[in-house]
Amino acid sequence: MLQPQQRCLHIRGGNPEMADMKKTEDTPKAVSRRKFIQGVIAGGAGVSSATYLFRASSLASAAGAGERLITLNVNGQQRRVDVMKQETLAMTLRYKLGLTGTKIGCDRAECGACTVLIDDVPRYSCSTLTHTVRNARVVTVEGLQAADGKLHPVQQGILEEQGFQCAFCMSGFIMATVGYLKTNPNPTRAELAHGISGNLCRCQDYDKILTAFMRGAEIAREANHA
Repeated sequence: MLQPQQRCLHIRGGNPEMADMKKTEDTPKAVSRRKFIQGVIAGGAGVSSATYLFRASSLASAAGAGERLITLNVNGQQRRVDVMKQETLAMTLRYKLGLTGTKIGCDRAECGACTVLIDDVPRYSCSTLTHTVRNARVVTVEGLQAADGKLHPVQQGILEEQGFQCAFCMSGFIMATVGYLKTNPNPTRAELAHGISGNLCRCQDYDKILTAFMRGAEIAREANHA
């Protein structure tokens, strides 16, 4: 009795022995083709790996050409940190020193969320290279609170007036305001608005923000006269 495969060949007029021979001849070709493809893939992976290792070693050599372990004065403390030449202060503060109060918004010096004080002057930390502030005093929002836990007057003003909605931009606004009040401790509302105009609020809650900061300025003046 013919097997199903043999029956099919018999009906079509084929020869089972010839079919077996053809199958035997095709098998090495199929295996060779598979091995060929595998070889091409393996070769490509090897070239890619070699290229990656070459580029990585070149970048490492370039990065190590200058001094990377530096000391920064941050919030009154000397902090040793490994910094690449192209690294921004925002990246160093957040991801090397763990000071996540400094936010990264636009990352191109437009929104002000990353504002910190450098020698009492508000600066966008996302566009400031860390290596350029080695001899400066850097203050982040974490450095405003007093040693006894008392909030800075600007922070207290925000609590009293509920000045922000989502508050992602808040730390940048706080630092910009603290820096401005150092030059003008008794501003008008319009002066303060102009002084911190480099910061943007995506919630567009500017009226409440200004009210909170005017209250903060008032608290600061009261503390100085106490």
